[in-house]
Amino acid sequence: MARFTLPRDLYHGKGALEALKTFEGKKAMLCVGGHSMKKFGFLDKAVSYLNEAGIEVEIIDGIEPDPSVETVKNGAERMLKFKPDWIIAMGGGSPIDAAKAMWIKYEYPDITFEDMCKVFGIPKLRKKAHFCAISSTSGTATEVTAFSIITDYSKGIKYPIADFEITPDVAIVDPDLAETMPKKLVAHTGMDAITHAIEAFVSTAHCDFTDPLALYAIKLIQNDLVKSYNGDMTKRDTMHNAQCLAGMAFSNALLGIVHSMAHKTGAAFADLGAHIIHGAANAMYLPKVIAFNAKDETAAKRYAVIADYMGLGGNSTEEKIKLLIDYLRKMNDEMNIPHCIKNYGADSYPTENGFVPENVFLERLPEIAKNAIADACTVSNPRKINQEEMEKLLKCCYYDTEVDF
Repeated sequence: MARFTLPRDLYHGKGALEALKTFEGKKAMLCVGGHSMKKFGFLDKAVSYLNEAGIEVEIIDGIEPDPSVETVKNGAERMLKFKPDWIIAMGGGSPIDAAKAMWIKYEYPDITFEDMCKVFGIPKLRKKAHFCAISSTSGTATEVTAFSIITDYSKGIKYPIADFEITPDVAIVDPDLAETMPKKLVAHTGMDAITHAIEAFVSTAHCDFTDPLALYAIKLIQNDLVKSYNGDMTKRDTMHNAQCLAGMAFSNALLGIVHSMAHKTGAAFADLGAHIIHGAANAMYLPKVIAFNAKDETAAKRYAVIADYMGLGGNSTEEKIKLLIDYLRKMNDEMNIPHCIKNYGADSYPTENGFVPENVFLERLPEIAKNAIADACTVSNPRKINQEEMEKLLKCCYYDTEVDF
């Protein structure tokens, strides 16, 4: 038996933020990130709509990119004092992911972070509050997923929290919010979205309910992402839907080792002054992982289906997979994303000498590989991987060398 879970309600289209006027409750804790939602007026609109519904609002703002365990703990403490019956998160993946984890801690104050990270081990929620997610970026799709990514900076590791309990009750997918994204964010979130869809389609947990969502998301992203990056707002609006469809797919079909590697390399070099941004990591690693997974016959056939659906041509499975890899690398080039860690600059742009020195990478490689294998996303990857193979694959992602094993 398998399970397919999505939010109870999804409001979409321009002006969908107004759905907040229809909410019933007494208190809402509104969680946001930096200043963009305030700057562009969406925070004030959300508060106004909730007030119109007779709901008192308190705001948790300043949630950082790659939210920390400490941020989650502090937010939950504020919720325990305010006692909201709605938790509403608005912005990119970071404030929504943080609010999901705060929600768990609010409902179960004594739960430890370690217990929160046990895959599908969260106790029943919604005893104190319901959850609404409002996405402003077109990539993570956390507004419809059963996942949250929280960083333990003491270990330099990003941990996925995975449980259908944290699937939001309500998702608001309003493209007006996505039109405020800067170009770099469009690129990174868009490549995150296509990674979600491709990994969901080849995952060992894919099914008849997830496959159509994944394939259609891939087609939309193929047609619209680069144009959205170059300023076409009609395509930007469509991309907001595409990433949500990809999220519906992967939330139920799960992911693979592209995400395992991205989670475990993202903050691994933070002491050197930068993170490997999640979407950029996915963009760099995806072609290498496809080459690795394609050694599995079943995965290879499914990658070929993707290539056919994208209309890439090719007469054999091997040729179709090569064309798919080439296409994804071309997308990276078109959006100024590097191909490997060695050339990943501290600003995320390609450079001859990236911010991660070779000797530091090699020194930390065994631990990163071990952590990636232990990541929750590894379980559903279509090809099994051991320590030696993971280290070799990560080296390919560092040097941009061919995957021949």
